[in-house]
Amino acid sequence: MSDEHLVEDHDRGLAFDLETIARQLVERRKALLWLGSAGATALLTGCGGGGDDSSSSSGSTSSSSSGSSSSSSSSSSGSSSSGSSSSSDSCVADASETNGPYPADGTNTSSGSTSNVLTSSGIVRSDIRSSFISSTTTAEGVEVTLTLTLVDVNSSCAALEGYAIYVWHCTADGEYSLYTKPTESYLRGVQVTDANGQVTFTTIFPGCYSGRWPHIHFEVFESLSSATSGRNAELISQLAMPEDACDTVYADTSTYPSSATNLARIGSISSDGIFGDNSSAQIAQMTVALSGSVSAGYTATALIGIEA
Repeated sequence: MSDEHLVEDHDRGLAFDLETIARQLVERRKALLWLGSAGATALLTGCGGGGDDSSSSSGSTSSSSSGSSSSSSSSSSGSSSSGSSSSSDSCVADASETNGPYPADGTNTSSGSTSNVLTSSGIVRSDIRSSFISSTTTAEGVEVTLTLTLVDVNSSCAALEGYAIYVWHCTADGEYSLYTKPTESYLRGVQVTDANGQVTFTTIFPGCYSGRWPHIHFEVFESLSSATSGRNAELISQLAMPEDACDTVYADTSTYPSSATNLARIGSISSDGIFGDNSSAQIAQMTVALSGSVSAGYTATALIGIEA
């Protein structure tokens, strides 16, 4: 046997070793690629994989996720916590509602003349409990600090800054200033939304009069300068008061003399002639969220959605 055949592979030098290593790496890669391809094919076959099933699975996941999100949103809107209504994660367009017979926004008359409190000096105010035109009388009732958040439903519920919101509602005994209380101008006011789309009013818990669920009227204007006539409103609507708070507040029959009786006759928000034809999502969003008590006062919030 020649000396050449007696030389072991590990004695053939660095060049031989490098060439051998390179060849082995190439062969190993080919083997891994083949195994990976075969394994993937087997896995797909075992799981029922394929173009149509894969698409169906994706669609199912999307539907489940969407449904979960929608459910969470609806739950949030209906929550009684003060933070739920001010959230802008999800929103719907508030239903347009009648401004009623007592708007004082320039669209009807009172005592034989056009009533437009929006042109009166002093209407832009946060505390609306006192009259400000020909009287300084303060309306009696349980104090409510109401924060409204205005958002654009066409822009991912983005806050709307610089809009004017006019708010008005009845007294504890179900009457309206400038109309059934012609010498009074309380429980009416305008505020302009800040960078968060918010306005805040200090007012009282409205009473419940015959035939209507307890509510607060509001109108949204594109700017303060446009809020000189009710005909310029971007939205005219109403907010409902939550039933449990109504029951608690109306237990004081000395301040709210007939509210408990009137509320019992209506039955529920969905039975109301104004709110009753709205969707469940609209009713949830248009129902004020309250926290607090009769003695300490209530903190209230509501989200208002418009198509800006």
